[in-house]
Amino acid sequence: MARSSKSLSAFLQVQGPVIRISLTRVRGSSPRNEGTEMFVAAQGLWGTIGGGQLEHLAIEQARDMLHAGILNKDMDVPLGPEIGQCCGGRVELSLSRMRPSDKRAAKSRAQSSDAALPHIYVMGGGHVGRALADLFQHLPVRCIVIDTRAQEIELCQADVECRVSAIPEVDIMTAPKDSAFIVLTHDHGLDFLLASAALERGDARYVGMIGSATKRTKFRNWAHKHCDGQTIEHLNCPIGASGSRDKRPSVIASFVVAEVMAELTSETAATAPYGALDACASGHHQGQQGISG
Repeated sequence: MARSSKSLSAFLQVQGPVIRISLTRVRGSSPRNEGTEMFVAAQGLWGTIGGGQLEHLAIEQARDMLHAGILNKDMDVPLGPEIGQCCGGRVELSLSRMRPSDKRAAKSRAQSSDAALPHIYVMGGGHVGRALADLFQHLPVRCIVIDTRAQEIELCQADVECRVSAIPEVDIMTAPKDSAFIVLTHDHGLDFLLASAALERGDARYVGMIGSATKRTKFRNWAHKHCDGQTIEHLNCPIGASGSRDKRPSVIASFVVAEVMAELTSETAATAPYGALDACASGHHQGQQGISG
């Protein structure tokens, strides 16, 4: 994704007076959590506190403050029929006109947030790899597309980091803890090496390899023989195994992104049990085999 710190910095730089809106307290159900913030100028917005009537009211109040020269205001809003929302909770908001020091602090918070984004390594810049990059660029992650082929990397137009790497295993070895790895190169042998390297780390939040139930079985046998008995218990293969028979790269990518983001943002993985994937031998699962990453 485009780094939020860069886009916020650009917003604050070109706008005049700005009101910061912050969710200071949340009781019950709410579209966003405590600490969420957005910024309102006379002719622009950055961020969101959840949309709907709540956000509309907050923006209206913020612009009234700008017009009247009011520096600070608090709001206590029930998220019910009174404002046409049905969340059922209640939120408290703090609205304040930003001083230069407030803008510097906001930029610093955005930079810290960017630094903490989960890293997603797309190991292969082919059709599916580029489709993944197109989707991940809009999500709160740091996506890195890696390929040994410069000509494939040059085709990636997404706003993500792209690397030409002669030894992509090194990129996996040096990735930060809790990264996600999606392996879909042009070569099955390289897929095996990279998937094994990702599993060997033991600290990846997600490891997936494009393929089929047959490829998963072949990899399991290969890993057991060549990687000191390495198991593939925590490998997702086929990736995006949600039952679709559509083999278009963009469709496969959409299922994979949902699978990865569920793993990164949920306490419980929103995927099929690993063992169940071994038994899948038709439809989308078989169809991935041979597709260029």
